[in-house]
Amino acid sequence: MKWLGILGLVALSECMIVIPLTKVKPMRENLREKNMLKDFLEQYTYRLSDNTAPAKRVYTQPLRNYLDLVYIADISIGTPPQNFKVVFDTGSANLWVPSIYCDSKACANHSVFNPPRSTTFSLEGRSFEITYGTGKIAGFLGYDTVRIGNLVIGSQAFGMSQKEPGIFLEHAVFDGILGLGYPALSIVGTTPVFDNLKKQRLLKEPIFAFYLSTKKENGSVVMFGGLDHSYYKGELKWVPVSQRLYWQISMDSITMNGKILGCKGGCQAIVDTGTAVLVGPTNVVTNIQKAINARPLTGYEYFIGCDAINTLSDIIFTINGVNYPVPAHAYIRQSLEGCCYSNFEGGSEKLSQSELWILGDVFLRLYFTVFDRGNNRIGLAPAV
Repeated sequence: MKWLGILGLVALSECMIVIPLTKVKPMRENLREKNMLKDFLEQYTYRLSDNTAPAKRVYTQPLRNYLDLVYIADISIGTPPQNFKVVFDTGSANLWVPSIYCDSKACANHSVFNPPRSTTFSLEGRSFEITYGTGKIAGFLGYDTVRIGNLVIGSQAFGMSQKEPGIFLEHAVFDGILGLGYPALSIVGTTPVFDNLKKQRLLKEPIFAFYLSTKKENGSVVMFGGLDHSYYKGELKWVPVSQRLYWQISMDSITMNGKILGCKGGCQAIVDTGTAVLVGPTNVVTNIQKAINARPLTGYEYFIGCDAINTLSDIIFTINGVNYPVPAHAYIRQSLEGCCYSNFEGGSEKLSQSELWILGDVFLRLYFTVFDRGNNRIGLAPAV
């Protein structure tokens, strides 16, 4: 199968820019083929991005969350443009790419930014660190022109890595990350990409939206500044953001055949394009695995018979009084070898302290999702 397609740009009007996303082979399958997956799962867990030490310019970013990501897009930085494949990640707020000053093996396998080749580059002068579990990315900050399709952002702050951790980023399908979270998640003193889009008046409306395809290589898009109604059915159901850090909302319950599986009495959920699966407190997820007859395979992955795709019931996520069914074909993942695994995974201790869920691409493939910064709300509607 051809994994990487050709990326292009569709500008539907001056009001809205639609950026195609290409579906690629996930890092999980790359690591599985190289017999490195077990080591990865033992070292990294699902966790939330954190910026708890801004004075030290240390920013915590969860590497495990990117394990199953399959949607990437092209951006460029500098003049003339230098191209990079990035993940548009609503669970973080920084933009970073590798640099020519990086001597890690991971950088050798990816596109790197060359500051002297850009006539619009300026040095910010500060270093930064992004922590990934047992390793960290270290680099420095700069400013340059960033292009997302036809959107041209002047003097955008971004990170350039000099060190990248471990062996796992060597096998990543992306060069860097473009965060679309709230400014409170960004490195102190920097303005995130989306906030600069607003500040520089490049968008008619302060919104962006995702449509993620299921099995097609092409067809997924992220749109800025407006909505294309042909990507969803019915009316958008709006949910207020409960905390302006992540795209966090209140969730009512998680049920299956009328039985509560999780979120009893209500809980919080983060809608995150930077996480591929459905992540929750480990004890609650363990009970869900039992309910769908998934069995631990290595202690970190749960195996399930592929026939369950056609026999198991929907799991219902109720949000703001509206039911959002997730069918078995969505919460069960089939590998390239034909084996099937649960798309529910337990997260870090922080997710368990007060029940908190991460609704990743498993959920977003089913529901067209609008991120409305103007009104601090999320819109959901069944995807076409």
